[in-house]
Amino acid sequence: MPHHGSHRPGAGVQGDPVFPRATSRVVPDPSRFFAPGLLAAPLPTNAFFQNFVLKDGDMPEYIHPYSIRSPGGGALDVCYPSRSHSPSSVTQTFVADLTVSDAAAAAGTGSGQRHVVSAFDDLSVTLDVSQSLRAHLVRGCPYVTVTVTANATGPIDISFASVHAFVELSSCQCHHGSSGTKWRLRMDSGQTFLLYASAPIRLAQATPTQLSAPAFAGAIRVAYLPDASMEPVLDRYSRCFPTAGHATMNPNDRPFCVDYAWHKEGHGELLMLAHPLHLRLLALAAADDENRAVRVLDGFRYRSIDGDMVGVVGCSWALRADPVPPTWHSTRGVRADGVAEVVAALRADVGALAPAAVTTTSSYFYGKAVARAARLAVIAEEVGCADVVPAVREFLAATVTPWLDGSFQGNGFLYDATWGGLVTMQGLTDSGADFGFGIYNDHHYHLGYFLYAIAVLARLDPSWGRQYAPQAYAMVADFMTVSCDKSGGSFFTRLRMFDLWTLHSWAGGLAAIPDGRNQESTSEAVNAYYSAALVGLTYGDARLASLGATLAALEMLAAQTWWHVRDGEGMYEEDFSGSNRVVGVLWANKRDSALWFAPAEWKECRLGIQLLPLLPISEALFPDVAFVRDLVEWTLPALARDGVGEWWKGFVYALQGLYDTEAALAKIRALTAHDNGNSLTNLLWWLHSRGPAAASSGTGTGSGSPLAAAGTATDSDSGCQHE
Repeated sequence: MPHHGSHRPGAGVQGDPVFPRATSRVVPDPSRFFAPGLLAAPLPTNAFFQNFVLKDGDMPEYIHPYSIRSPGGGALDVCYPSRSHSPSSVTQTFVADLTVSDAAAAAGTGSGQRHVVSAFDDLSVTLDVSQSLRAHLVRGCPYVTVTVTANATGPIDISFASVHAFVELSSCQCHHGSSGTKWRLRMDSGQTFLLYASAPIRLAQATPTQLSAPAFAGAIRVAYLPDASMEPVLDRYSRCFPTAGHATMNPNDRPFCVDYAWHKEGHGELLMLAHPLHLRLLALAAADDENRAVRVLDGFRYRSIDGDMVGVVGCSWALRADPVPPTWHSTRGVRADGVAEVVAALRADVGALAPAAVTTTSSYFYGKAVARAARLAVIAEEVGCADVVPAVREFLAATVTPWLDGSFQGNGFLYDATWGGLVTMQGLTDSGADFGFGIYNDHHYHLGYFLYAIAVLARLDPSWGRQYAPQAYAMVADFMTVSCDKSGGSFFTRLRMFDLWTLHSWAGGLAAIPDGRNQESTSEAVNAYYSAALVGLTYGDARLASLGATLAALEMLAAQTWWHVRDGEGMYEEDFSGSNRVVGVLWANKRDSALWFAPAEWKECRLGIQLLPLLPISEALFPDVAFVRDLVEWTLPALARDGVGEWWKGFVYALQGLYDTEAALAKIRALTAHDNGNSLTNLLWWLHSRGPAAASSGTGTGSGSPLAAAGTATDSDSGCQHE
């Protein structure tokens, strides 16, 4: 049955989820690991701690700078991971360097006991490992903190174990602590851990690999010691520990900013660690006279797969990115001498549009098809070819509407109340359908393409836009909800895909994998947030436009930091950085040169998946022309391989056009096929809008523009808000 929601924009975000409810047969039961009080609200599906709530909950997660595992039985494993590397990958290796246990649970009285996630936020997760042992796992904390609560009979026994042998166990005097509150644990692996306690703790060596600590209650902090020179710093800040954290975004008042604040206990100042992108954004904020209470300790460093992590003192940080405002068109416009060629291709591509030709039922490929068509309308505006726009509008109305009103045959969007989010009809019973959309994989990719088409169609046809605003906003809310009421008043989890600590998205959903969450295509993530920003522009929703632009800007910075590989930069080991210019799949614990769908040798696919879809914002994703040239020259030899798809070549030539436009144009004109989300029109538009400022007659949003003339899809006093 067709389904229609309120005609008020934003109703799908703030009220009913609009799409019909359905029961999934493939998602796991969240009640096995989440505390009962958390089950009333939508739950995270792509979070940094997701492995802790999937399957048996015993796969490790990387809580920088440590890998943490909860194996059950009242134990918590802590690992300062080593790295293995080769030309094809960089991988962090998990070893249980130090295990902290509730001794009673470890002895068997609590055997089989699973941990419980009792709290979580943007920057931390709290695990109740046993009834008496709670782990405060805060990202970027150089210490792992557990609090031990006495039971009915008093303080409890704690045990410490390792896969290594303890070769030194010594009580040390800390300058601000009493005797027995600091211990040095040295192992035959060459590693040293420091242990700090809020009260005197008595450690004894029971076996070469096990220590006992009887009758303790209070806080215990353990920290790996990378270098002896860092010990005084760890001593100084050991008494203040974070228990939770929150990242705040206020896109209206502070666009392109993220603010961190930690809840802390104990005494003194808070010591945390910043990854390389944090440091860059802290510095930008400091230039605007923010972060005056923050001190960077440059010599205090921990190794990480994401680059060296540097000490920062302060309980709140301000992060600021350079603004990247969303634009419908290229920044320079199409060159006057290229307009005729773009228009000729445009007329041919629009003439070939036919709803019946879109035969796929895949939410991903269907989304690409409608977004491809929507690009034609926007390009038509830019080159002043208004007469083709009605045909694109009719095509979009015929193809997009069935997915929004429920009349599409073979698939469609539904609402899963178990975790709180959209799924597809095919994904209800098949976890692999739609690339795992039903288990919350790739939501921003699929929905981003639909949102681009919706933004364009709603701008061309405001009455259509008003009618389907609830569905549009529900799709946005699925992965861009900011305010999530944990008492049960929300329908979607907070920023499903975007990680406010790593500052990029994770595409992997409800699948337990030892390497953690992952993401392949950063450019499709950028498209999602860019398209949401365009939805905001179309509906006159400045807050949504700013939020989408902010997330897109951060995603691009993260892509340039971790996916774009520069030889000699030092982010990754030389054998990997010398052999790669882009990461294939980036995991929490791994950097892989291979793709989900192609081997590492298919370099054209690796380049293409980091560029598609080709949009005005793509030039901000690849601002470094020297790097682009290096990337293209690294890729070009792969095009000589038998069987290389013409559609992938188009993306290689598109980037080549940033520094050699004429050569790229000649190659584009010779292509015989294009990606199903791309077109000859789009490629020619891209190449003819490179270089010096253009003088094309159609650029702009004046009164003669078919898109501008349509106005916005909602009245200015609609009260539309996105939360």
